[in-house]
Amino acid sequence: MVIGVTMVKVVPGQEKSAYNELKSIKGTKDIYHIFGEYDFVVISEVEGLSTLNNLVDTVRESENVTSTQTVVGAEL
Repeated sequence: MVIGVTMVKVVPGQEKSAYNELKSIKGTKDIYHIFGEYDFVVISEVEGLSTLNNLVDTVRESENVTSTQTVVGAEL
């Protein structure tokens, strides 16, 4: 099991639309709206690193998303 934590910056004014889109991505476990440099933290739980890469690629392909930063963790 791989856990991904992705910070997501979105187009100003598109937060609600971005939230709904992020929520619909398979593998997304939790989404938190935050304040600061990024707008959301997306917690993902998937089977492997390649699946996480695909999930993050899907996030980046959204026209509402301007940038992302991801860190990866794995269960021991």
